[in-house]
Amino acid sequence: MYGIILVIHSLLRWAILILLLACIIKSLTGMISKRAFTASDNKISLFLMISAHTQLLVAILLYFISPFVQFGAEAMKDPEKRFFTMEHTTMMLLAIILITMGRILGKKAASDKGKFRRLFWFNIIALLIIFMAIPWPFAQISRPWF
Repeated sequence: MYGIILVIHSLLRWAILILLLACIIKSLTGMISKRAFTASDNKISLFLMISAHTQLLVAILLYFISPFVQFGAEAMKDPEKRFFTMEHTTMMLLAIILITMGRILGKKAASDKGKFRRLFWFNIIALLIIFMAIPWPFAQISRPWF
C-alpha cells in the first residue's frame, strides 16, 4: 500500500509542477500584454488548486504510513527522517496555502492586472518553496524522479 501511495504522490508532483509553471507563464504574459483575465486563466488556477489539495490528501495518508516519518528526539537527529517528518511537510503545506491564497485573492482582485499579479506572485513563491522541498535525485535527501 505504501508503494502505491508513494507512486501517486510522485506522479501528482509532476502534474502540480506543470500546472504551476503554466499558471505562472499565463499570469506573466497576462500582466505584460495587459489582456483580459479569461476562463482558461481561471481554469488553470482552479486545476492547480485541485491538484494541490489532492496531493495534500495523498500526503496526509502517506505521512501516517511512511517509515521515514517518525516522532521523537531520535528522528530529529537523522537528517532523512527529520526532512520527511518536519521540513518537507511544513514547506509543502506552506506552498499549498500559497497556491490556494493566490487563487482566492486573484479571483477577488478588482482588475485583470491585479488578478494576474496576485496569481503570479503567490505561485512563484510557492514554486520556489516546492523546489526546495522536493527530494530531488541530486539533493542531499534524494528520491528517484518517478
